[in-house]
Amino acid sequence: MSKMTDRIYVWGFVGLLFTMSVLFFLLPIQPFSNVENRTLQKAPQLTWDSLWSKTFSDESESFVTDHFPFRNQWVWTKSMLEQLRLQQENNGIYKGADGYLFEKLSVPVYEDIKAYTAAVQLYAQKHPNTNITFMLAPTSIGLYPERLPWLAQAYPQNEVNGFIGKQVQDSLNFIDGFDFLGSAASADRPIYYKTDHHWTTYGAYLAYFAYAQQMGWTPVAEKDFTIETITHSFLGSYHTRSQFIGLEPDSIEVYKDKNGIQTNMYIADTDQTVGSMYDPSYLAKKDKYSYFLGGVHALLTLHSTLPAERVELNKILVIKDSYAHSFLPFLTQHVQDIHVIDIRYYNGSISDYMAENGIEDVLMLFNTTTFIGERNLLKLNY
Repeated sequence: MSKMTDRIYVWGFVGLLFTMSVLFFLLPIQPFSNVENRTLQKAPQLTWDSLWSKTFSDESESFVTDHFPFRNQWVWTKSMLEQLRLQQENNGIYKGADGYLFEKLSVPVYEDIKAYTAAVQLYAQKHPNTNITFMLAPTSIGLYPERLPWLAQAYPQNEVNGFIGKQVQDSLNFIDGFDFLGSAASADRPIYYKTDHHWTTYGAYLAYFAYAQQMGWTPVAEKDFTIETITHSFLGSYHTRSQFIGLEPDSIEVYKDKNGIQTNMYIADTDQTVGSMYDPSYLAKKDKYSYFLGGVHALLTLHSTLPAERVELNKILVIKDSYAHSFLPFLTQHVQDIHVIDIRYYNGSISDYMAENGIEDVLMLFNTTTFIGERNLLKLNY
């Protein structure tokens, strides 16, 4: 009887592996996950370079993980089981106090960080006559560690920011987000969404205020904007990854200029010009944060019709991640032409782009989690 049971287990396991393998090859490959709100790993390309550098093996593992059959259902089932066990972490996301979700932060690989900061330093050295500012924004786990669940471990993000600042501060202007967000963390107004990894529009305003002061500009006061709540039903990226239930959705605000400044946005990816920095169609979708700028683009430009007395800069280049999306509309209050490159998707030479467009001012804006894990930063010196 035991041998028969063993055979059933063995053949059942083999049958399950065979079935899942067949489904892996038969089911269509999805380029984007609406549930996780991210681009999924493409099929890896086998070359000698990718094989030697282990890139092929890493991308193969990510490809299998991202396209595993019924992955969304498995993640949801795992989340439900974890919650039934009263566990406060799922898929790398903690369920903290006051409805906040946090992305797990382990000890970073400092050798990788040194490579990225070295790329930033070399970039600054290659452009000695360019005014370059690097703003590094913490994520919510850095500002609200007291809201983590009991016994949850998190590496101090302020130490990471401090290390990065020491590495680059002699090469450019460095602004640590802890310096301008820390004092606001204890206030009633949220500076981060509870269910998403981005800062709120108020958090972006605080970043703009700090950057304007660093540049010697007079920041526009909050009272000079019309602040409008555009949705009360935002469940963001942390929610999609964790699938925790019973969470209160976030609200999203937008700061509208009272003076009627017109800004046109040219999206180079699609060769399309639109008359607004906002795309209301995303408010009916899962990815509501893409209301700002219409989501991620490799390259875009913003042109604003500013009165001459309000122009602080004719043009600036912003090299960024998605934290900049709710920040850039504030910058249009001072700059006529804003060139925006998302280094994760832009594959051209940034130095060549700067030369072709006469760029003399640059803002690099990243959140800490993106910066310490983003190998594409090495493209700064292509």
